[in-house]
Amino acid sequence: MSVKITFIGAGSTVFMKNIIGDVLHFPALVDAEIALMDIDASRLEESAAIACKMVAKMKVGVTVSTTMNQRAALERADFVVVAFQIGGYQPCTVTDFDIPKQYGLRQTIADTLGIGGIMRGLRTVPHLLQVAADMTEICPNALMLQYVNPMAINTWALAERYPHVKQVGLCHSVQNTLEELAHDLDLPKSEIECRVAGVNHVAFFLNLEHRGQSLYPHLRGGYHAGVLPKPPLLMSRCVNKVRYEVMDQIGYFCTESSEHLAEYVPWFIKEGRDDLIRDFAIPLDEYPMRCLEQQADWAAQARALDKQLEIPVEKSHEFAADIMNAVVTNTPYVIYGNLPNTGQMPQLPMGAAVEVSCLVDRDGVQPSVVSDIPPQLVALMRTQINVQELVVRALVDEDVEHIYHAAMMDPHTAAELDLRQIRSMVDDLLVAHGDWLPEFARKRKAA
Repeated sequence: MSVKITFIGAGSTVFMKNIIGDVLHFPALVDAEIALMDIDASRLEESAAIACKMVAKMKVGVTVSTTMNQRAALERADFVVVAFQIGGYQPCTVTDFDIPKQYGLRQTIADTLGIGGIMRGLRTVPHLLQVAADMTEICPNALMLQYVNPMAINTWALAERYPHVKQVGLCHSVQNTLEELAHDLDLPKSEIECRVAGVNHVAFFLNLEHRGQSLYPHLRGGYHAGVLPKPPLLMSRCVNKVRYEVMDQIGYFCTESSEHLAEYVPWFIKEGRDDLIRDFAIPLDEYPMRCLEQQADWAAQARALDKQLEIPVEKSHEFAADIMNAVVTNTPYVIYGNLPNTGQMPQLPMGAAVEVSCLVDRDGVQPSVVSDIPPQLVALMRTQINVQELVVRALVDEDVEHIYHAAMMDPHTAAELDLRQIRSMVDDLLVAHGDWLPEFARKRKAA
């Protein structure tokens, strides 16, 4: 019987196109059944047209179907790829930026931590839990490949409510960073060896070597000499100064981009310190700008479909298709995956979502053990976990007060606002988001 791959949120055409393109490169998957599901009919139709063009170009036996019914999409699924954004750019992302800005709290991406990440978690987790509930009933043996932010909050909450659902949170931070470091050091990426561990977006390269020699002296030397970081690759228009500064101060390079890292910590975005914004090239309001660019790209993509232009089919560096192939063929493959901590990272709290290298084969996703993280990195990771845990507790226990507590413990938010400002800001966000939030978190505007 052929493999069935279900996409929940298939209107997210970037992930859909990359992952289907990857699937088409594996002989074991070329007769797969692909079910695309989205709540936006026009985006779903566009994604299906792109997928069918890719299948035709590769001349394989993959079949593509569409549905707006999640349960129907999950029938007989072996793999469930999840990639959706609840609330979209309008209204929710705009709200996540505009209201905090009224309090003097500025952000860059706002999808992982900080007040924006907290609000996104509140909107996202209930829908992921519904996917998990449907999988439990309809395809209990399927593996969820979860590409949704806030990754750590999602992974942790899923494991709390549906521990029996097989899942792994997937990101491309490690792959992207290796490419950027290879660029900075003028080395082939394939020759760089590394070992990474942490929490999603705040994991660190514990080892970074070329032919048995550490690359850290080269990174520090280049940074001190002012020749690193180099101008960014096309994948990022943001200069990597924040990550280099953090490496210089605490000793290790972070896996997520400077635009992300700047808002996870209390050191770079500060009221009255525009010199920091300038000197470290911090792109405030970066994510809303990306959303507008994506909308323009989708429009261009639709025009290309209308003109019957060819859709390229290239192998990306996403892990999803490699995982599918490893499971189906029992061919061992190593990824970086986000899983609940069951002991693979003993220096961090049990249950927290942690990111380590994982072996994938017929037995699923099996994490490696990392027990030698330097204490300063553990301390930084805990500041992230504090916020993540409080959001998970808010969602699982339906305790609205923990939403406020999460915001109070957020490093960047706490560095800028006092307790009363934080409570007032959260009040405003809960009112503005309204029905996008789970029932327990909804707050009505005072008369």
